[in-house]
Amino acid sequence: MSTPSTPSTPSTPALTHPRRARAGVSLLFFTNGVLLAALLPRFPEIKAELALSNSAFGLVVVALPAGALVAAALAARVTRRLGVLPVAAGGSVLLAAAFVLAAAAPTVAVFALALFVAGAIDAVVDTAQNVQGVLVEVRLGRSVINSLHALWSLGATAGGVVGAWCAANGVEPVVQATLGGVLWSVVAILASVAARVPRSPADGAVAAGGGALGETSGDSGDGSDGSGDGSDGSGDGSGDGSGSDGGGRDGGGGRRGSPWPVLAPLVVLAICGTLVEDMANNWSVLYLRSETDAPLAVAGLGVSVMLGAQFVGRLCGDVMTDRWGRDTVARTGGLLIAVGALATVVAPAYPVALAGLALSGFGSATLVPAAFAAAGRVPGLPEGTGIALLGWLMRIGFLVTSPVVGGLSDLSNLRVAWVVPLVAGLVAAALAHRARRTSAVERGRAAPR
Repeated sequence: MSTPSTPSTPSTPALTHPRRARAGVSLLFFTNGVLLAALLPRFPEIKAELALSNSAFGLVVVALPAGALVAAALAARVTRRLGVLPVAAGGSVLLAAAFVLAAAAPTVAVFALALFVAGAIDAVVDTAQNVQGVLVEVRLGRSVINSLHALWSLGATAGGVVGAWCAANGVEPVVQATLGGVLWSVVAILASVAARVPRSPADGAVAAGGGALGETSGDSGDGSDGSGDGSDGSGDGSGDGSGSDGGGRDGGGGRRGSPWPVLAPLVVLAICGTLVEDMANNWSVLYLRSETDAPLAVAGLGVSVMLGAQFVGRLCGDVMTDRWGRDTVARTGGLLIAVGALATVVAPAYPVALAGLALSGFGSATLVPAAFAAAGRVPGLPEGTGIALLGWLMRIGFLVTSPVVGGLSDLSNLRVAWVVPLVAGLVAAALAHRARRTSAVERGRAAPR
């Protein structure tokens, strides 16, 4: 799948300030990572202050993903009604306030409520920033979504470091959350101003009519997706993403078919990517200890090795996508996940298992960004709906992975259970290969005769 640049045409005006817009949306991703991670190192202090047992604390912190799961289904409607950038900026401010409340919570109920609200707000902000990221990518005519997700990871790392430093130096959690919240709220507001791009009729569904995994922009630039009626809904051309879809009909004036044949494979692809991260977070330490006899200090490196390789993969992801196309990169990524998982399964010693985790992490790097980019281009859906649905269903996938792995490991052992990411990698590669063939067929049909 090629990813040609989109020339400026009446239906796709050139991005007036491409570097500024990209910098703005990059800061939104970075800020979100910081806000979500900064308070995590303070959780032991909050747990002690509230006199929570380990089991009670485990139940309370589920409020964060529970809030995200509930709100993710409504995220598209909120962003369309209020506008993408207002939601990204205002949501970041509210997210910071929710974490201040969590840090200052006098009771367990208030702490749980604050986490639930934070999770709900983050789900909406996540949708908004991904919609804007895809819009900027379309305007630039090249891939940027991978680097945006890499910056989120970098922001989360920075937030964790700040939280750990504050804990080590006796800064009260509420003081840290308040000062950091004010700072990053200002950054989010300024970033949302910088991230504005001019709207065009082609933005009805962010970039309707993209390839099976979302061509970076070349196939949606001629206005042939049928959304060139000017019904982007933004009115002011500000690019705040408040428009409705404007792309409910295809280029021939007929109704589009169901979006699910396009969206469902993207959901599976994204779950395959997040599954690798979930395996590393929840099971890598146990695996390295029980199956390879790794020392505890080495076993703890499993998560860092996987996340580090994933971060490098996302930094390289945009260049690779522009060079070889999203389908090819995703297919290769799926194969790397499978090879890495196989190396981990058969590893006679922990160095081989760590190398397998690194391969799987690198392979998974572009799958979720690619799925988000393509979900933002699903024809026939109102703006932001594809991304919101993907995020919601992806979170449900998170809830399923660990129970499946735990059940398999109880029936046999973790070595056998580690076949799950191997299968996920092969599924991702097969989906990407199918998407590549579908894109080739569509291009053949569209070619002049």
